[in-house]
Amino acid sequence: MLTSRQVKTSNRGRRSPMQVWKEHKGKYLLILPFAILFLVFTAIPVLTSIVISFTSFNMLEAPTFVGLRNYINLTVNDDVFLIAVKNTLFFALITGPVSYLMCFVFSWLINELSPKVRAVMTLVFYAPSISGNAYMIWKLIFSSDMYGYANAWMMKLGLASEPILFFDTKKYVFPILILVQLWLSLGVSFLAFIAGLQNVDKTLYEAGQIDGIRNRWQELWFITLPSMRPQLLFGAVMQITASLSVSQISLELAGFPSVEYSGHTILTHLHDYGFIRHEMGYASAIATILFFIMVFTNIIVQKVLRRVGA
Repeated sequence: MLTSRQVKTSNRGRRSPMQVWKEHKGKYLLILPFAILFLVFTAIPVLTSIVISFTSFNMLEAPTFVGLRNYINLTVNDDVFLIAVKNTLFFALITGPVSYLMCFVFSWLINELSPKVRAVMTLVFYAPSISGNAYMIWKLIFSSDMYGYANAWMMKLGLASEPILFFDTKKYVFPILILVQLWLSLGVSFLAFIAGLQNVDKTLYEAGQIDGIRNRWQELWFITLPSMRPQLLFGAVMQITASLSVSQISLELAGFPSVEYSGHTILTHLHDYGFIRHEMGYASAIATILFFIMVFTNIIVQKVLRRVGA
């Protein structure tokens, strides 16, 4: 026979949606504004883009269903898109992990400083990511004439006899874009890591010393990283998204189209078909592929990060 407590537990498990609403009404009302914004500005546009990707739509006429034709053309007939995919994945493979490690290492070092110095250093490292078109200074540094700082220094030191056309030479474009992206990478993830480090329970370090932890590296692996796992996951999502969605830097520095498509990414390809050619069905297919690449990459990274400290 079931006891009275088991009966109550069993009945609680069969509560109706109305009962759940009455019990947690306040919580649902608190998240309602965010839920509405997320639905209107994120979920519905994503679903709409996926639907439009199966159509031919030029924004002047009604969409025409074409099935998988956009995706077939992208993967079979569009050589420039394949170049964009290769550039994007290679770019993300370098800037994603490196920028992620930079965010954590700098935040870890800055966290050891006094509060006033830490505040100043945080601003210094975070400033480039919130300075709008601050990356345009790199266009001046790598200007293709003798007045560009890089050319002037190299000619003065005897490393070059004439100005180098940095953004007109294929072998220079991609490394420069990677350098600029890394310079801009200490953004929200950097702040999240500092916040996570500040909130680690200090008593855990004392307990760790009792349990046999003897150096800072063991503290980092067994205490610090597991304690800030939510911030690590958040930072991974932000850095992956940033590394896979490079567009404006390439457009402004390397131009459009860049020389031999050396700076062409999936997002610049999307910009081409969405904002220049107005082929919204084709552009939506590009956006959908990029969306699923981001989702797949984030799933893998999150599974890896869950093993931290194990």
